[in-house]
Amino acid sequence: MAKITNVAVQMDHVAGINIAGDSTFAMSLEAQTRGYRLFHYTPERLSFRDGKLFASVEPMLLRDVKGDHFELGAPERVDLSTMDVVLLRQDPPFDMAYITSTHLLERIHPKTLVVNDPAWVRNSPEKIFVTEFADLMPKTLITKDPAEIRRFRDEMGDIILKPLYGNGGAGVFHSTRDDRNLSSLLEMFGQLFREPFIAQQYLPDVRKGDKRIILVDGEFAGAINRVPAEHDSRSNMHVGGRAEATELTAREQEICARIGPALRERGFLLVGIDVIGDYMTEINVTSPTGIREVKKFGGADIASLLWDAIERKRG
Repeated sequence: MAKITNVAVQMDHVAGINIAGDSTFAMSLEAQTRGYRLFHYTPERLSFRDGKLFASVEPMLLRDVKGDHFELGAPERVDLSTMDVVLLRQDPPFDMAYITSTHLLERIHPKTLVVNDPAWVRNSPEKIFVTEFADLMPKTLITKDPAEIRRFRDEMGDIILKPLYGNGGAGVFHSTRDDRNLSSLLEMFGQLFREPFIAQQYLPDVRKGDKRIILVDGEFAGAINRVPAEHDSRSNMHVGGRAEATELTAREQEICARIGPALRERGFLLVGIDVIGDYMTEINVTSPTGIREVKKFGGADIASLLWDAIERKRG
């Protein structure tokens, strides 16, 4: 098995993360525990020249101490192909800057193992990838045509409207059948986004929770339930959702079994899916979260399972 020595983490700056719930921190901390040397850089530090991909990286030391969780060494320009592993972990938006970084990282993968596979990250936007499993998801419409969206709401009754490439619950709206603000909302979306929007059938089961299920190398690794605040339709924890322990239902086990082979084929070592009731709404492959919450509620140490999978992949 190929030995892992150097791990670079492409992420939002480590100074700004909340370590209590940050999956990138958990993954990096486990790498450090295993004796790997960590290097930190943000996406704008990438440079491609003469067939080589460089980054200005800083040696990184982590501590699981709030307010004193990191130390960074002096920046150094390195050829990223000299790294053993690169963790692709900056948060969306999934925009042209994000897509460009996947093109650049593709030049060093798989000699340097990029997690997740950058080409498949680029080709599997979370709200589009899920449409490959139409029978596992709620009724869904992707369009920028206001007339199509109105017809969809007339048929579904209540709908959820959200940006196609958004994240973290930003810009998610619940529109009821008698909501008179839909036209204004569509006008606003039209001004904000060049891309189509996504409308989905509203699932009342969201009041019971939106389950985040994490898979490592296509296999179930852990789950938490995220319950929305009383006056919000969104369950994302940084907008007020509450995490709680959970178990998988038979339907959720079926969903994991169905999508597992597709995840492995695409080289997705860490994936987080969102399930409401009996339906999967998203497949998150960019920077899935939930690792620390699963462990907090007595579940598996997913960071450890992930590095086991990375070590196997390197082998």
